[in-house]
Amino acid sequence: MKKTYVTSMPDHIGAFLKASKCFSALQINITRVSYNKAVDSHTLFIDAEGTKEQLDKADIELEKIGYLQNNSSKTSIVLLEFCLKDVPGSVTDILMLINSFNFNISYISSQENGTDYQLFKMGLYIDDPETISEFLIEAEKICKVRVIDYNSSEKVYDNSIFYNTYVMGLKQMMGLAEEAGRELMVHVNLAMQTLDEKGLSPYRTFDSISKFAELLSVSKGNSFMPRISNHKITDNTDIILIEPPCGSNTIIIKTGEKVLFVDCGYACYSEEMVNIFRKLLPDFDNMKKTILITHADVDHCGLLYMFDEIIVSFRTAECLQKEYYNKNGYREENPLHKPYINICKILTHYQPVDPTKLVPMWHNVESLSEPLTQIGFFDFGELHFEVYEGKGGHLPGEIALIDYAHHIALTGDIYINTHGLTPPQAEYNQYAPILMTSVDTNPALCADERKAIMQRLGVGQWQIFGSHGFKKDYSVNS
Repeated sequence: MKKTYVTSMPDHIGAFLKASKCFSALQINITRVSYNKAVDSHTLFIDAEGTKEQLDKADIELEKIGYLQNNSSKTSIVLLEFCLKDVPGSVTDILMLINSFNFNISYISSQENGTDYQLFKMGLYIDDPETISEFLIEAEKICKVRVIDYNSSEKVYDNSIFYNTYVMGLKQMMGLAEEAGRELMVHVNLAMQTLDEKGLSPYRTFDSISKFAELLSVSKGNSFMPRISNHKITDNTDIILIEPPCGSNTIIIKTGEKVLFVDCGYACYSEEMVNIFRKLLPDFDNMKKTILITHADVDHCGLLYMFDEIIVSFRTAECLQKEYYNKNGYREENPLHKPYINICKILTHYQPVDPTKLVPMWHNVESLSEPLTQIGFFDFGELHFEVYEGKGGHLPGEIALIDYAHHIALTGDIYINTHGLTPPQAEYNQYAPILMTSVDTNPALCADERKAIMQRLGVGQWQIFGSHGFKKDYSVNS
C-alpha cells in the first residue's frame, strides 16, 4: 500500500537523511518526494510504499525525527539530478554524502516513472564552488549525476505555514469538511510538483487552483444563474439546454411524457440544479429519473446519485466502477491529469455512484480502429440515434449520438461550441488546460474525432448540442 506523509520540518541539518534511513530500515520504498523552500520552508511531502505493518512502524519512528533546516544565510543554489535505482534505500548514500559536506537542501523532487530508475532532483545551498566540485566527484562514484542550469537563486521566504493557510482558504470557499483538508493538501502539492517539472511556476499553479475554486464558490446559491434555452425538435419533442457557469451542460430531452437527461454537471451545485429541475419538470421528485452520460469526467457526473438509471458505454461503466471501488479512473491513470481531477473531486464534493445503477447499453468493441466507431443505436420517443464511440481522444468511453432524421447531434466534449460560451464559462474553461496541460487525453486524436463527427453529418440544417457552450446551428450543403 502507498501512503503520503505531510511532514513539518525541524530546524536541523540531516533530518531527511534520518527519514530515509528509517524507511530503508523498514524496507519501505520512497516513490515521490516534494519540497520547495521557496514555496514552504517547513513542509515536506513523501510518498512511501510498503505493507500496512511497515507504514505503521514508520509512523512511530517519524514522530521521533524531523526534516530540513531553514537557513536563510545561503543564497547560492546548485540544482542536481541523481539517477538512482528505484529500490528501497537508494537515496540514502547520496543523502549521507550531502550530510558529510554539510550542505543544506532547498528543493527535492522525485517520482517513480515506470522504469528501474528514478531521476531524483535536489537543490543544494552552496557557499564555495570548489566544494561542489569535490562533492560531484564523490557523487559520481555512487550514481550518474547531472548539473541542471540554475541561473538565478530561489527567493527564500519563511513560508512555514503556506500549505496550511492555502488549503484552509480553499476549504472555507467551498465549505469542505475538516477531514478533506489533508487530502486536498497532498493533491495541491502533487499538482505543483507535476507542473513544476513541466516548467510552470509553482505560484501560477497555486493561483490557478485558487481562481478555479473561487469561480466554483461565487456561483453558488442565488448567484447560480445558468443560461437555459428551449429548442423545439418536433411538435412533441423539446430539448432544454442548461448551461451552468462552471461544469458541463445538462440536456433534458422531453418527448411526450418521457424525460431523458444527458450529463449533469458538478455535485456542488446539486441543490441549485434540483430547484431548476423542479421548475422545469413539476413531477421531478416522483418521476423515474433516467440519465445518459457522454463520458466519465467529474464535471459530467456530479449528480448521478439522484438518478435511478444511468445509461453508459461499456468503458464509461468500467471507469465509474473503478472509482466506486476506490481505484484510479481513466483520468487518474494519466499522471498529468490526476492531481487536478482529485482536487476537482474534493472541491466539488464528488461521490462515486453505485454501479448497480449503471446500464451499459451497447456492446463493447475491444479494438476501436477509427476515430469514431458505430457501436449501436439508441431510441427515445420520436428520436432515433446512431451511437458512436470515440477512440479516447478526450476520454476513453466517450460517445456521440446522431439523429439523421431530425438533424440532431449530441457530441459531449468531443465537439463543443467554443464560440457559444458565456463569459463565466470561458473563464472557467481556461483553468483545466493549465492544471492538466490539456483537457484531452490525446489532443491530436480528439481533433480527428471532431473532424469525423462533422464528416458524418448529412446534408441539411443541423443542431449540435455539445456539453459546454450554446447549441451550434450548422449547415451541410450538397
